[in-house]
Amino acid sequence: MNLPEGLEARPLTLDDAAAVAVLLAAKVVADDDGENLDADDVAEELGRPGLELARDTISFWDGDQVVGYGLALASHSATDLDRVRTDGVVHPDWRGRGLGTELTRWIIDRARELHEATFPEVPGYVGAGAVATNAGATELLTGLGFEPVRYYFDMRRPLDQPVPEVQLAGGFELIPFDAAREDDLRETHFEVFSEHWGWSRPTPEAWRSRTIGSRAFRAAQSYLVIADGRIAAYVNCYEYPADTAATGIRELYIGQVGTRRPYRGRGLARAALAKVLAEAARSGYGRGALGVDAENPTGALGLYEKLGFSTHQKYVNYQLALA
Repeated sequence: MNLPEGLEARPLTLDDAAAVAVLLAAKVVADDDGENLDADDVAEELGRPGLELARDTISFWDGDQVVGYGLALASHSATDLDRVRTDGVVHPDWRGRGLGTELTRWIIDRARELHEATFPEVPGYVGAGAVATNAGATELLTGLGFEPVRYYFDMRRPLDQPVPEVQLAGGFELIPFDAAREDDLRETHFEVFSEHWGWSRPTPEAWRSRTIGSRAFRAAQSYLVIADGRIAAYVNCYEYPADTAATGIRELYIGQVGTRRPYRGRGLARAALAKVLAEAARSGYGRGALGVDAENPTGALGLYEKLGFSTHQKYVNYQLALA
């Protein structure tokens, strides 16, 4: 690995969470990507099921300061293709010195190893993402053969504006999140998101770690629509204290929204979202936020716009074939 003199390369450990959080804070300021995380959030990310820190991560250190890191996380399942999820960050003060290139090459190599060890029978791809305004990331990724394949919008809505009243259709009940319905929620989520681009079915443990088991999950702000004893639609919400500390705005992040196919076209997601936004305003949140695939097959973008959300930032998903 060709690194500037004085830098040390090694895998990350859980003890590095605070140092990584400092790096991410500098990255957020430079890139305006809005992904504020504190040390506990980072530790949770590094402890995700399936991530082997000793093999799946790399970091660059200047003394006790981490100036770059990368990771590759194997898929839990694959159907017609296998897409390895990755992440990589270089400190703004260290960009332009070749660290991004070395980091991305390492990520590609590790992604190839993971693909060959897990689902070699289907085509493999390594994915990467960047905020659309990060010209350096675009140049780096396309220069190494990545191609843009999908676009996502970060949308926001001030909660000091009136929330439209939406009546729930007859025969449906809107209730707060109920932990006793965890299995039903998981299977509903799998059913809904199986239609989404790039989705692969996670293990129940992996799903839980990123949703209702996450420290950011806010059960009191999440809602379920019930029909015939089962979940017909749902909204899962999250809050990141590091984001409030950085922006001065208490934001409720709407992480997952879904309606099962038999119940679509009845305004269930709209009613649940309206309830979420109204209750968030009453609970002292200043803003709602969410991310949406620009080509979402269920028409989610239009739904969010009608509820007062507007696009704040655009993200690009890139991928490279692991030939």
